[in-house]
Amino acid sequence: MRRISILMLAFFTCFALVAWPQAQAQWKHKIVTFDAPGAGTGAGQGTYAFPVTPTGIIFGYYVDANGVYHSYFRSPNNTFTTFDAPGAGTGSGQGTMGLGVNSGLSVAGYFVDKGGVAHGFLRNWRGKFTTFDVPGAGTDAGQGTFPGNIDPASVITGYYADANNVYHGFFRYKDGTFNTFDGPSAGTGAGQGTFMATVSGMNPAGMVTGWYYDANNAFHGYLCTLYGSVTELDAPGAGTAAGQGTGGLSINPGGTVTGESVDANFVQHGFVRDPDGDFTAFDPPDAGTGTYDGTVPQTINAEGAITGYYIANGVYHGFLRSRNAKITEFDVPGAGASAGQGTYPMTLNPEQQVAGYYVDANGVIHGFLRTP
Repeated sequence: MRRISILMLAFFTCFALVAWPQAQAQWKHKIVTFDAPGAGTGAGQGTYAFPVTPTGIIFGYYVDANGVYHSYFRSPNNTFTTFDAPGAGTGSGQGTMGLGVNSGLSVAGYFVDKGGVAHGFLRNWRGKFTTFDVPGAGTDAGQGTFPGNIDPASVITGYYADANNVYHGFFRYKDGTFNTFDGPSAGTGAGQGTFMATVSGMNPAGMVTGWYYDANNAFHGYLCTLYGSVTELDAPGAGTAAGQGTGGLSINPGGTVTGESVDANFVQHGFVRDPDGDFTAFDPPDAGTGTYDGTVPQTINAEGAITGYYIANGVYHGFLRSRNAKITEFDVPGAGASAGQGTYPMTLNPEQQVAGYYVDANGVIHGFLRTP
């Protein structure tokens, strides 16, 4: 499951006009919406879209009318291929969730079996599956292995829940061996520990980002190298109480991280952390300032452009922040306008195409692709 709300940072006012976020016109851009075949049409059902490749292929999963998850990929001509991992359960809340995809179109994700336990999988471009479990992963319902990223060399990363419901990060190398790690001062109570950003939480060099919960349930971001060396990331202005802190949500090939921070008032703010360790905070102009409102970046691409969503009065809206810090706000036509509804951009490819999903007025989820 993808973590979509963690942090927030006070908006940093810049005197340099070039860095001042500016709302851009929306009409110049094209938005295509879609639904995977078999997607349910009830509240909480529908189509989730995540990675979009440079050629416009979109990967994701959908929830059918029985609450079962299935994975798919969508070609630019709107042709869908759906798939289920061997051993995936067929009850509500079970099924297959593909999340990460690499340049060779291999997909990494997890499936939930009939007992409610999560297991990792790798599906290559020919459709062959390899399933796996991290040593030490728990075997009770809600526990198990949760991969979310895959690099060009087919290194897979994610997190797992052990028998005590404590979370830990992992690397699975191409030869099938594992390396596990924990954030500095990660808590050891149930629900605490180390989590990893999914879909774009790993770069081609094998560096990953995410967050961990400490013993007081405050969270902290981190940056981890391919072989498990961890650096803590705490954004300036992040709160220190339970439910507050910093979380890394995406890392680009140059090692720049974007994520969110949650301040002492539980307002979320976006940040960019460059490879030298310097933070820049940002918020779209219309981001809310109430409790749990604010800014949640999701992906940073190689050029430094960022997409994600902002929340105002509980409603979700998309944004695109250029490498020059200009911000475009947008909504998908048909997105609902009540709390929890709206537009959820998830990924951004080198061609500035944004993929994600929206929740309509009836609570049904649909995929979208926004092109320049």
